[in-house]
Amino acid sequence: MSMRLSIVIPVYNERKFFPIIFQRVRTIDFGIPKEIVVVDDFSTDGTRDYLRQHVEGLPNVKVVYHERNMGKGAALHTAFAHVSGDIVAIQDADLEYDPQDLIPMVKLILDGHADVVYGSRFYGRPHRILYHHHFMGNKLISFLVNLFSDMTFSDIEVCYKVFKREVLDHFDLTLNDFGFEVEFTMKVSKTAKYTNWRIYEMGISYHGRTYAEGKKINWRDGLKALFYVLKFAFWRPKLRDERVTKVRP
Repeated sequence: MSMRLSIVIPVYNERKFFPIIFQRVRTIDFGIPKEIVVVDDFSTDGTRDYLRQHVEGLPNVKVVYHERNMGKGAALHTAFAHVSGDIVAIQDADLEYDPQDLIPMVKLILDGHADVVYGSRFYGRPHRILYHHHFMGNKLISFLVNLFSDMTFSDIEVCYKVFKREVLDHFDLTLNDFGFEVEFTMKVSKTAKYTNWRIYEMGISYHGRTYAEGKKINWRDGLKALFYVLKFAFWRPKLRDERVTKVRP
């Protein structure tokens, strides 16, 4: 049976870069049918007008609008509610990530090796050198997530996460901000111990940008991420209609 890919793109004030990344995503051949789900988180820079004029109505493209700015996590929650694919991939609306890197990530799932695939910016691919405090903050957050989830992620704050749609059926996501990365990773990791999901990492390139170039995440988000690690440190998956069955201690 042919599988279908859903690529979700949360967007907020990316009028300059969104048309470029959207076109790149739209033209990639993954070898399976795909749809693109765009959620505009109440942009005020002309992005909404562009979506209405140039994106709405395109085949295999869904556009959803928030009526107030709610955060990246909230935009992803909305996108997940509209996907129809068997595999879900997350794509940012700027140019920091290369959509070509999604091809081998999706292939890991198609070939039957993985259920969840994370990109990693620390595996030797091209990576723009930027802020030391971001690097150290990411390493600290990843270390703490690994400590409490008994995993070995190198880059949990990465945008690129590809996973089977069924993963979302096993837990609720509650955080509306950038804390999505911590919550999703902690819940996937802890649920995997019951479902035996196979989690992989794969090196990706990263063309980061400065704050002057439009970067949005800041030190406050880093502090909140540390709090979220503790918030979910002792979270345990609930058995739902026997969909989660413990397979190992």
